[in-house]
Amino acid sequence: MLDLGANVGFSSAYFLNVFPKSRVVAVEPDEQNFAICRANLVPYGDRVLLLHGAAWARSTKLRVLKGGDHREWATQVCELINGDDISEEVQAWDVESLIEMAGGGAVDLLKVDIERAELIVFGESARYWLHKVKNICIELHGKDCEEVFFAALNNFDYDLSHSGELTICRNLRPNGATGRRPYEQSRKLCS
Repeated sequence: MLDLGANVGFSSAYFLNVFPKSRVVAVEPDEQNFAICRANLVPYGDRVLLLHGAAWARSTKLRVLKGGDHREWATQVCELINGDDISEEVQAWDVESLIEMAGGGAVDLLKVDIERAELIVFGESARYWLHKVKNICIELHGKDCEEVFFAALNNFDYDLSHSGELTICRNLRPNGATGRRPYEQSRKLCS
């Protein structure tokens, strides 16, 4: 399982309990949430790889914005720009690298709550790793995020459902279609 936007680790802990042979790579950019997540996931030992950072389209450094999307609990990340006054900076990894850290095989579950970074993560780079994912549970943060996400899934068949804020895509399988070109996000994610 990849838990992108692990917050304090409740989802990771749930799946580690339900599936006792599972392993989780949990990624969280917020320093305070990360500390709580670490404490919550310590009982699972080497079944968890916990990373203080973020998922992105490529490995890089990002700046952390607290209260992103005008919600005090939301933490967003965005590219560093020369001259930025950075109070918090984190490492970012592309999803393909995170899959390699998890062992390089199929990902049974990709859980995603990354506060609009889905615009970047499910952009052009998704074609390199999406075929390794079996199921996705994602919170989409706006119509533009929804468009990018579903464009990335254009060449896949899947069972779609919703539960509250969550979009669930089960049993992803390539459909053999050539598909249209993935939606490209040209706007800056953060200003």
